[in-house]
Amino acid sequence: MKRKVMCVFGTRSETIKIVPIVRALSKSEFLTPLVVLTGQHREILDQMISCFQIEPACDLNLTRPEASLAEYTALLVTGLDDLFNEFTPDLTLVLGDTLTAMAAAWVAHFHKVPVAHVEAGLRTNDRYNPFAEEMYRVQTSQLATLHFAPTQQAVENLRRESITEHVHLTGNTIVDALMEAVEQTKTYPVDQKKCFDEVDFTKYRVLIATMHRRENRGPEASNIARALRQIVDEFPDTQILYPKHKNPVLYKVIESTLEGHPRIILIEPVEYLEFIWAMQRCFFILTDSGGIQEEAPMLGKPVLVLRETTERQEAVKSGNLELVGSNREKIVRSARKLLTDQQTYNQRIHSITAFGDGKATKRIVRVLEDYFGG
Repeated sequence: MKRKVMCVFGTRSETIKIVPIVRALSKSEFLTPLVVLTGQHREILDQMISCFQIEPACDLNLTRPEASLAEYTALLVTGLDDLFNEFTPDLTLVLGDTLTAMAAAWVAHFHKVPVAHVEAGLRTNDRYNPFAEEMYRVQTSQLATLHFAPTQQAVENLRRESITEHVHLTGNTIVDALMEAVEQTKTYPVDQKKCFDEVDFTKYRVLIATMHRRENRGPEASNIARALRQIVDEFPDTQILYPKHKNPVLYKVIESTLEGHPRIILIEPVEYLEFIWAMQRCFFILTDSGGIQEEAPMLGKPVLVLRETTERQEAVKSGNLELVGSNREKIVRSARKLLTDQQTYNQRIHSITAFGDGKATKRIVRVLEDYFGG
C-alpha cells in the first residue's frame, strides 16, 4: 500500500514550488500525494491550480482577509485537524514560511505525523522582519522531521539552531518549475494576451513592480508608490508594469498614487507563464517577493528588493539583488543607477545557479521514498 503524503499549501509561491513535487509523487511506486488547499490567497490560488491542472483532495477555502493573524491561525488549525482525522496521512509536506506551513506543522505534530519541510533553513535572523514569516519558518523547522534545504547557507542556518539530523541539501524546486516554464513560454502565445496590451517591451524599458508584504503596508506603501512615479517621470523611455495585489488596503494606496499615469500599467494578477514571459523581457524588477528574488536572478534580471532584509543572501552577494527597503530616495537613486550606468547594469544581469540545478524535486522524492523504506 502506498504511503500518503499530505501536501498542504495556500499561496501562489507555495503552489509554484510544491506542484513539481506533487507531480513526481503521483508517479512514485511507494507514495501518493493528498493535496490540501487552505485558500490563504484565494483568487491567486485558483488561478495557479487551474494553470497547473492540480486536483485537490480537499479545499478548506479559508479566505478571510479581514481576520487577524491569531484568528486565521485558529481557523487553519481547526480545519486541518479535521482533515488529519479524515485522511490519516503518513507524512505532511509543507513549504517555506507561510502561516499555512506553520499551522500544518502544528497539527501534524499534534497527530504525531512526521513533517517534511521544503525550503528549510532560510533566515534573516530578525524575528520581526519579514513579519511574521521569520517566525513561521523557525517554528516549522522545530517541528519538522525532514529538512530540505535549498542552499548550503540554509544548511548552515539550521546547523546553528542545532538542527543537524535529516537535513538534505536539495536545491530549490522553484528552479525546476522555472526551467519548465521558460520552455513553455517559447510556444505559449503570451504576446496575444490582453493583459499586456498597453505594455510595449520594444519601445520602452519596462520595469516590473510588485508588493504584498505586511511590512510594506501603510506609509511604506505610499513611499514606494511615490518612488515608482518619480522614476517613470524622470525617465520618459520607461514603463512600469504593476500586477495588482488583492489586499484592499494595500491596493488603495497604490491606486491613489499610480493610477492615471500613461506609462504606469496597473493590471490584474497574471498567470504564472505570463509573468515569467514578462520577466524575461523586462529591464529590471522592484519587489518584496521572496519567489521573484529567486526567479529573476536565474533569468539574469537585476532586482531592487523593497525590504530591509532578505533570506536570499546568495543573490545579494552575486550582485543580482540590492536591498533598498521602502525609502523613497534610496529606491530612486538605485533605479537611476541601473537606468543610467551601463557598466553597473551589465554587472548585475548575469544568471546565477545558487538556488539549484533543476533536480531538487527528484532529490526530495527520493529522500521521501527512502524514509519509508521504498
